[in-house]
Amino acid sequence: MTTNIEKVIFDTDIGSDIDDAVALAYLLAEPRCELVGVTTVSGQPEVRAMLASALCKAAGAKVPIRIGTEDRLDGPTRQPKVPQASVLSNWDHDSEFENQDAVEFIADSVRTSPGEITLLAVGPMTNIGKLFNEHPDVPPLLKSLRVMCGRFTDAEDLPSSEWNAHCDPAAASILYSTNAPGHTSLGLDVTYRVAMNASGVKERFTHPILKPVYEMSKVWFEEREILRFHDALAAVTIFDDSICTYEQGTAVVTRSADRSDGTIDWVSNENGPHRIGVTVDADRFFDSYFGVFE
Repeated sequence: MTTNIEKVIFDTDIGSDIDDAVALAYLLAEPRCELVGVTTVSGQPEVRAMLASALCKAAGAKVPIRIGTEDRLDGPTRQPKVPQASVLSNWDHDSEFENQDAVEFIADSVRTSPGEITLLAVGPMTNIGKLFNEHPDVPPLLKSLRVMCGRFTDAEDLPSSEWNAHCDPAAASILYSTNAPGHTSLGLDVTYRVAMNASGVKERFTHPILKPVYEMSKVWFEEREILRFHDALAAVTIFDDSICTYEQGTAVVTRSADRSDGTIDWVSNENGPHRIGVTVDADRFFDSYFGVFE
């Protein structure tokens, strides 16, 4: 039986919210994933690259890591600190990286393997916005585009806005103004439904690849009670799309009057260029996620 291998580039702001590291650990453990590269974005992207390196070394994987954009497209970063960098002294990691910009790395990789790479973006969409602006030939060459971004319904228990879109609304606007194959958003509507408390994380995060993630989670839980698997859900659905149900339509980012923020408006349309997650089978997600570590 032939196993389908998915080539993935992972664009991440690892080191702020813990779920980036949770997602990267999964990609490193997933036997069907060929991790073409990791690109970092948002404040102190070089420190974020070191954290990505620590996870790759824990997995025994040699993965290209490239440093991306620090500030948002039209202003200073809204995420200047990397709290989980406090664990770096406990883990082997690279501190110097190839002098190739993340955006150029993504563009070169996609052109080299047209129709083969899934671009998984789970941080502020700054690198993606620059990629689509500076290399308009690249989006059609992707196999698929999958992002953790947005809030598409008015459910009362959801935060009023989604962090990645808030951190760079200009880039989010470019993201949803660009057509790309398999343009799929896993927003708060579904990612908020997959969560675990500190005791659950301590019990389940025991695999060697998850040990640095567990240490990073201690920093996270100093100020919070719940870990939500936002980015990990986006990663797992690459390999089991049926964990979620989806709706086709059009997402439009409307910038605020002072341009400091934006809202995402969603119009359902079966012929629309975008797809969003609508429901999630949480039990099936956790089975798929932890299954790769058994």
